Amino acid sequence: MSSALSLNTQAILLLTAPLIAGRGTAAVDLLTHGEYKRLARYLRDIQHQPADFLSPDSAELTRACTGVIDEQRLQRLLERGFLLSQVVEHWQTRAIWVVSRADSEYPRRLKARLREDAPALIYGCGERGLLDTGGLAVVGSRHVHESIVDYSMEMGRLCAQSGRTLVSGGAKGIDQAAMRGALQAGGKVCGILADSLEKTALNREHRNLLLAGRLVLVSPYDPSAGFNIGNAMQRNKLIYAQADAGLVVNCDVDQGGTWAGAVEQLDKLRWTPVYTRSTGELGKGLSALLEKGALPWPNPVDAEGFNALFETAKAPRPTDGPLDLFPN
Repeated sequence: MSSALSLNTQAILLLTAPLIAGRGTAAVDLLTHGEYKRLARYLRDIQHQPADFLSPDSAELTRACTGVIDEQRLQRLLERGFLLSQVVEHWQTRAIWVVSRADSEYPRRLKARLREDAPALIYGCGERGLLDTGGLAVVGSRHVHESIVDYSMEMGRLCAQSGRTLVSGGAKGIDQAAMRGALQAGGKVCGILADSLEKTALNREHRNLLLAGRLVLVSPYDPSAGFNIGNAMQRNKLIYAQADAGLVVNCDVDQGGTWAGAVEQLDKLRWTPVYTRSTGELGKGLSALLEKGALPWPNPVDAEGFNALFETAKAPRPTDGPLDLFPN
């Protein structure tokens, strides 16, 4: 196994990750997010950590966890050490890194806001420091009119000119347009992907930006994972968790990930203010979000007006909240 990974991260990878190098499918019964959450809570209660599964006397620990996860299942997962070493080498040749919730390098905003629901693992490529800079989340539909694409690019440019990081999901349509606008204007971008991290990171258009520290691409899913609608829906809350404010450019009413993510933010999570585009034809989706409490975007025209929006939308600082309440 690679010395670049903490023992905790190695153990969590063995327990929860498909460990796919290139094409392939997982052939083991991986722990789900809910199962791992229960296991992590139990380990904390008995004063252990995932790394202890890799110690010489780990058999005693796996037996102790039988009431939470079947002992034989744990053993089968933990016996994948050789496969892990191969996959880590594959990732390293592509400059892909991985951190676990047990690592100090884990994105602090995710841990502060999601607590034990934060993904056990985050895969990424590019400058990790961008993950703690906050910024504006711009989200919306995949299929939109060209005028909406232009609007999204302009939001990205304004974000860059104001010195704020642009946060988005990397999907076709509004996400990619906003990211492209910010990058073309010399800004910085955090892309939180639901699939294809490896393929996206290897894209020639992205490589120089990743190396220059202006772009970071991250995902809670295996770098080789393909599109999955459930993953895309779950990814949306990570976008809001990373940002200081959110702007919904376009969405359908009562359907789609953009709608679900905004409604969850408005009704339940309430980490950031949610704005909606306020120019042009709004459509039923944006109108419905306004009825639910979203704010009309005030259309700032310069950096001063743009930055004023963030004065009342401060994200948790690294010292806010019990960040180590769920360290595993």
